[in-house]
Amino acid sequence: MKRRTGVIRRRRSAGWLAALAVAFCLAGACTAGAVALVASWFADLPDYRSADAFNTAYPTYVYASDRTTVLARLQLEYRNPVEMNQISPQLVNATIAVEDARFYDHAGVDYMGVMRALVRNLTGGRLEGGSTITQQFVRNTILAGEMDDITIKRKVREAYIATQVEQLYSKDEILLMYLNTINYGAGAHGVEAAAKRYFSKTAADLTLSESALIAGIPQSPTYNNPLEYPEHALERRDIVLQRMLDEHFITKDEYRAAASEPLYLAPSEFEDNGILAYPYFTSYVRSLLFEHYNLSETDVLKGGLSVYTTLDVDKQIAAEEACERKRTSMSNDSMEVAMAVVDPTTGNVQAIVGGSDYNASQVNIATGQGGGGRPCGSVFKTFTLVTAIKKQINPNSTSVDCSSPATVDGYTLENYGNTNYGTRSIASAFAVSSNTGFVRLIASIGVNDVAQTAYDLGVTTDLDPAGAGAALTLGVQNITPLELANSVATIANGGVHHELCAIESIEDHNGNVIVNNTDPEARAKRVLTPEQAHAAQEVMRGVVTSGTGTNAAMGNGQPVAGKTGTSEDYKDISFVGITPFSAAAIWVGDPTNERSVPTGSCGDVFRNYLTTIMTNENIGVQRFPDAEDPPYLSYHDDKYHIYDYYGYGYGSYYYR
Repeated sequence: MKRRTGVIRRRRSAGWLAALAVAFCLAGACTAGAVALVASWFADLPDYRSADAFNTAYPTYVYASDRTTVLARLQLEYRNPVEMNQISPQLVNATIAVEDARFYDHAGVDYMGVMRALVRNLTGGRLEGGSTITQQFVRNTILAGEMDDITIKRKVREAYIATQVEQLYSKDEILLMYLNTINYGAGAHGVEAAAKRYFSKTAADLTLSESALIAGIPQSPTYNNPLEYPEHALERRDIVLQRMLDEHFITKDEYRAAASEPLYLAPSEFEDNGILAYPYFTSYVRSLLFEHYNLSETDVLKGGLSVYTTLDVDKQIAAEEACERKRTSMSNDSMEVAMAVVDPTTGNVQAIVGGSDYNASQVNIATGQGGGGRPCGSVFKTFTLVTAIKKQINPNSTSVDCSSPATVDGYTLENYGNTNYGTRSIASAFAVSSNTGFVRLIASIGVNDVAQTAYDLGVTTDLDPAGAGAALTLGVQNITPLELANSVATIANGGVHHELCAIESIEDHNGNVIVNNTDPEARAKRVLTPEQAHAAQEVMRGVVTSGTGTNAAMGNGQPVAGKTGTSEDYKDISFVGITPFSAAAIWVGDPTNERSVPTGSCGDVFRNYLTTIMTNENIGVQRFPDAEDPPYLSYHDDKYHIYDYYGYGYGSYYYR
């Protein structure tokens, strides 16, 4: 029995040893597992070594062509970083007192603060958080994507990065970065933005009471927002003041004085769209960033891009003045004047006037944003003219029946005022803007070919030649002034079409060029021979010298070519004008389409614009380059009453 007892005891001892061994193994395994788990949490840490990592939202700046005039500041949140000497010391002290009283004593994580907060929270005291300013800074910037992840993993990652940040930056640097990035509610990020938002002053000018109010907001940017919850904000302000007193930042008298102040706000609104100048042009550029260059909201509103546009400030001002002069001359508040100006040598958009008041209407008549284009009327005859020239039809020697009224392929129409212009040359018919003559011409040469010419020269609107038929030449379809300006710019420069360009270049936050449109030749394509373009220029000059656009003629002898246009019942009037150095399209009308325009032409807008820029920029008279006539063939079409009476000597003679 004793022996059996001894055996049992030995077995029991062996069992305890085995259990102890298993426990040690499990503990070791757990420790190893815990180490491995924590190590895995650090495997995908974001790069915290660069200060850029902590700025989660850089504004994008949009500049005019002078690269200094700021047109827009685009950002997801309003923020205006400042230096420490631009912040009230009271605000700095208030922030430290309420958020992290031991800020200058810990190394990123305040273990004493964590224990103190835990004890107070468990014993029913005032609820406290244990996060340091450094941890909050990390959480709100580099780990912003994990802010709602209430897990041990996120806390460990946050604490680790906070300790690393403390080794990379001084305490003052960390505090400044925190003050420039933290959310202060109502769209304000950073103390400078908060000071402007709530008190319409700089952060340097804040009083003690104002400083305490702002310092108290980050705990809950929504419920401590004094604009929405003034009682909460005052209660929080007084807590901050008490903390400042406890930490000996202020005296009792200062505490009592500040705590007794009522809430006095002087709020400033932030510009939601970020547009600062020339809103019709700038809003057009803003849309291009998203729609043409396929940049995301994050790219534009948080990426810190520098966008350099083609806007010429002097030309923009001249265009606005010319349009306003026309608008006021009509003594009708319902009328609007829109204008687009394009550099013929580059295709760069130099000016856009989309209306008289962007705040009243964001519909950009010049670009079509928010409303589409407008009927351009007889301006579209320009594309019919160019198509005829391309088909080797001489506009000076080829005549067309311009009698009125007329029925062409079942379509009955008349000239303006039912004027009977008889049979005259295509060039003369263009100058007087004969509807009947040009409907005959487009019917003869083909509506599809004319539509293709419009596309080649710069029209981007989807045309419907089949649906419009011969009426296409009368400008019955909606086209924007910007498209028309780009199209006639092709004629002005001798036949080279440049893709429209409103943005010359875009640089990322580090200055790397990500879009480069500075070489216009990369956007150029010859669509007319110099001879064809010159022939069109000469016919268009007749409109200004002796046709419907004489009010565009320059008194200084500067040659101007153009074309007028009106829609039915004078609901729209248009003009396109070109010189060797400028191409523009103007529209006048009632955007609601209810009232007729009380004027017959808007060529004077172009004339006034040219007068201003030639004077201000000391531009001398420039003439269109000479060129030989393009090769012509004699053209005859009995069906549409088109004849070449002087056709001999021009080559082959052909009928249609």
